[in-house]
Amino acid sequence: MPRMTAARAAVEILKREGVTHAFGVPGAAINPFYAALKAAGGVQHTLARHVEGASHMAEGYTRAHRGNIGVCVGTSGPAGTDMITGLYSAIGDSVPILCITGQAPTAVIHKEDFQAVDIASIARPVTKAATTVLEAAQVPGVVQQAFHLMRSGRPGPVLVDLPLDVQQTEIEFDPETYQPLPVYRPVASRAQAEKAVRMLAASERPLIVAGGGVVSADASALLVEFAELTGTPVVPTLMGWGTIADDHELNAGMVGLQTSHRYGNATFLESDFVLGIGNRWANRHTGRLDVYRAGRTFVHVDIEPTQIGKIFAPDYGIASDAGAALALFVEVAKELRAAGELPDRSAWVAAARGRKATLHRRTHFDDVPLKPQRVYEEMNRAFGPETRYVSTIGLSQIAGAQMLHVYRPRHWINCGQAGPLGWTIPAALGVATADPEASVVALSGDYDFQFMLEELAVGAQHRIGYVHVLVNNAYLGLIRQAQRAFDMDFQVNLEFENINSPETGGYGVDHVKVAEGLGCRALRVTEPDALLPAFQEAKKLAAELRVPVVVEAVLERVTNISMSSTDIASVHEFEDLATAPGHAPTEILPLA
Repeated sequence: MPRMTAARAAVEILKREGVTHAFGVPGAAINPFYAALKAAGGVQHTLARHVEGASHMAEGYTRAHRGNIGVCVGTSGPAGTDMITGLYSAIGDSVPILCITGQAPTAVIHKEDFQAVDIASIARPVTKAATTVLEAAQVPGVVQQAFHLMRSGRPGPVLVDLPLDVQQTEIEFDPETYQPLPVYRPVASRAQAEKAVRMLAASERPLIVAGGGVVSADASALLVEFAELTGTPVVPTLMGWGTIADDHELNAGMVGLQTSHRYGNATFLESDFVLGIGNRWANRHTGRLDVYRAGRTFVHVDIEPTQIGKIFAPDYGIASDAGAALALFVEVAKELRAAGELPDRSAWVAAARGRKATLHRRTHFDDVPLKPQRVYEEMNRAFGPETRYVSTIGLSQIAGAQMLHVYRPRHWINCGQAGPLGWTIPAALGVATADPEASVVALSGDYDFQFMLEELAVGAQHRIGYVHVLVNNAYLGLIRQAQRAFDMDFQVNLEFENINSPETGGYGVDHVKVAEGLGCRALRVTEPDALLPAFQEAKKLAAELRVPVVVEAVLERVTNISMSSTDIASVHEFEDLATAPGHAPTEILPLA
């Protein structure tokens, strides 16, 4: 039986579980693992500038392709605690990432040794499992189980904590005979599928709500096939955006309080039946449940049995992987259609399309400073259907979700549940690492951008090219808008006179100089007609130089973006913008 260190055994398992890339920061307590990583070969490593950044890189990497599991590595103590935000983000959005941390030697873990902290206890609430391995012989089994847990049922992150002496201890392990554990996913029964499809067929104005579970299951083609068979309009959630192309006649638009379309909310309020697949009825999607549920029958399909009924009790629930359920739904729908038992939905579909053709928000403004709506209009022109967008939270993300166009699954990569500021840069680096030939475009407000901007240096060092659109109003815009309810504008202003950069016009941080100082390229845009050429130039530079290229759009200080704080029937459209002269948003491009 071959003998090797437990650290080397862990690396060999990573390789056999399909891991090809890791992100992290070495340190004394994790150096044996790094030594094994170097000796074994086969796993590329990207050195982050912050361990939280490494965890977000791993998450972006996983989100870009099904089957890839991002791995982040750090030393003991603060490296593990830095990863907690990344773990919270991953578990909130059902994203599998593996965090590996070093730990003080087993003999001194509980003796207040330097950088010794009970990271497993800290991480347990935001992981599917968190384990400090105290016996070297258990390392292979714990790592094997980690991959099984990450992939089974509702996907999510796992943390494995390896004490220094455990990593260095030799064990017997044969990597050549290693076999991953079978993945478990619940599967709907034929009877359940028949009942759900017949309930849909019995309704008059049905909708499908497609969540992130459809993306995770790579079931978008099945979703579209089922929608087309039954003539049912589809509402993608923010996490499910791209499951059906924006230009598809059955795409009814997004619903919600913030990241929604006027036509999406209007169509939803006319519906009488909702089939939710792989979604979790997030509060920013539903708003007040009495408004959302009124007059509608609900069927909920989710891979996690305890998710059904968690927010509200559906009329019928099915615990199933989204892909397995949709395969059965398609089978049943074909049989019902052949028997003439599916009703004609053409009038309902035409009504939804009519709303989609007319209920738009204005995007064309020639104002200086720039209005953000014009930025998104030009992004739609510059970046085509192949673009992978990456964003987290703030008015920039909310307006982007209202106005950009997405055509394919895994092409809107967004931190939905946690929404940590600073997520966008490292996540975009992870996405571009997973798919180096992709057109990756990140979207940030100035505060999100400033949180982890040091990670731009990672892109410069490792030649990871992508475009970062930075909309700068020198404000915490979303919080400023929320503070209107309290009649205040307090501690949300980022504006100051930069003595070194008067060209920033009092907006404060000179993002162009900062980006260039970190080894990247940057362009500043102040005129609306300069946006499209700047985006085109940035895309060219990112591809040629293989570094992040920042396009800073200098915005007006205050723009209120359409949203509601209560329910989907009372979204404030800010009529001065919604009804002002101008044309509708950029035409939705046909899918190439």
